[in-house]
Amino acid sequence: MNEFIVDVTAENAQQVLIEGSMSRPVVVDFWADWSEPCKQLIPVLEKLANEYDGQFLLAKVNADTEQMIAGQLGVRSLPTVMLLKEGQPVDGFAGVQTESQIREMLDKYLPKPWDIKLQQAQALIGESKVDEALPLLRQAYLESSERADIAKQLAAVLLAQNRAQEAETVLGQILLADQDAEYQRLMAQLELKQQAADTPEIQALQKSLEQNPLDYDSAYKLAVQYSQANRHQEALELLLDILRKDMNFADGAAKQTFLDIVKSLGTGDPIATQYQRKLMTLLF
Repeated sequence: MNEFIVDVTAENAQQVLIEGSMSRPVVVDFWADWSEPCKQLIPVLEKLANEYDGQFLLAKVNADTEQMIAGQLGVRSLPTVMLLKEGQPVDGFAGVQTESQIREMLDKYLPKPWDIKLQQAQALIGESKVDEALPLLRQAYLESSERADIAKQLAAVLLAQNRAQEAETVLGQILLADQDAEYQRLMAQLELKQQAADTPEIQALQKSLEQNPLDYDSAYKLAVQYSQANRHQEALELLLDILRKDMNFADGAAKQTFLDIVKSLGTGDPIATQYQRKLMTLLF
């Protein structure tokens, strides 16, 4: 036995089956020593309990020694498996089922992988560990097919890190039906961040570059300004354009700045990954 698997008796039945199912699903397995089908099923259930790592509790009830519990829950044959949520049976089966059939039942009631990542990210945010939360939010966002509530949480973290351009991309994918008060708040925050990031120095360099697109000195200075304003993708795109023309521009400073920005974004960052690939393609 371990923390994911427990034997149920009359003494702990209330705690395990009723109170326990208020916080997570409880899979109740009614079994007996004399039943061969029970012996086939138990290893499968135990394997799943360990694999799901506490997402549900496996509660094993010996129907011979705990007849009262079996009778109260209407067990008529063995093995019988019930899935309890909030103190009530919501699903189950009698007899032996395959591992895939049991997984199918479990997946209807267990948190999705992206919901688990979202919960983990929210816990980290609560501990002010925003840098650690960001990769989890990115994964949850992609795995959930860009679910709107996760998108808003991701955008909020990106804005907190002054990564306005990335936040704008995320918010731009949210459908009209999900553009609620929280979305409007984030959009207002985005606009303020963008205004703050558009400094007089940046505006002057942008104007200079518009007048002379081949002015790579201005392009490099603008890339540095973008980087300092956390406009990383714009900075990397400008630097990449410079490196296409001259890999050793400014005695290698452009290349080094490019690498520094990628490194600052961290391992696994999608912008960092994208521009690492572009640089590798350019080099080779």
